[in-house]
Amino acid sequence: MSLPPKLWRSFFNRPVLEVAPELIGATLLVNGVGGRIVEVEAYHHTDPAAHSYRGQTDRNAVMFGPAGYAYVYRSYGIHWCLNFVCEAAGSASAVLIRALEPLGGIAAMRRRRALPDVRLLCSGPGKLCEALGVTRRHNGLALDRPPFELRARPEAPPIAIGPRIGITKAVNHPWRFGLKGSRFVSKPFKP
Repeated sequence: MSLPPKLWRSFFNRPVLEVAPELIGATLLVNGVGGRIVEVEAYHHTDPAAHSYRGQTDRNAVMFGPAGYAYVYRSYGIHWCLNFVCEAAGSASAVLIRALEPLGGIAAMRRRRALPDVRLLCSGPGKLCEALGVTRRHNGLALDRPPFELRARPEAPPIAIGPRIGITKAVNHPWRFGLKGSRFVSKPFKP
């Protein structure tokens, strides 16, 4: 049985609102640990909720570089969050990876998260990073080279669309995408 094709950095050199829904169903592994992407959020540089909205800083500099790199930051000084930089260099748009359906390295995820319930291992951006061992050291790394491995989705799945969550600006943008009916998303989509 052959694996789905690898996602190269060039996959991300497109508008963030094209890339984000196409990540649903793709496989993300970090050092062999990971699973199927079931929830993401898009952040465009013209969006007041995007870290890049007010310009480049030391924290968000990766977003202003070429597409196909990891942008990792701490949320509220507590949890790491993993984003995939999209579009041409300087546009500073990214996709936040919100949730995975765990498929590989589940024992390692359980050790890192101290949870037996597989559904809760990667059901939120901070949980996902903890389960995959993603930290600041992953910031700026190419997504098509180890420790990352990204595989295309084998087919286009049914996708749920809704407003992003956990933000206070531009809350009505329907830029949250998820695998319709998945029990692994961080929060259910409203019908």
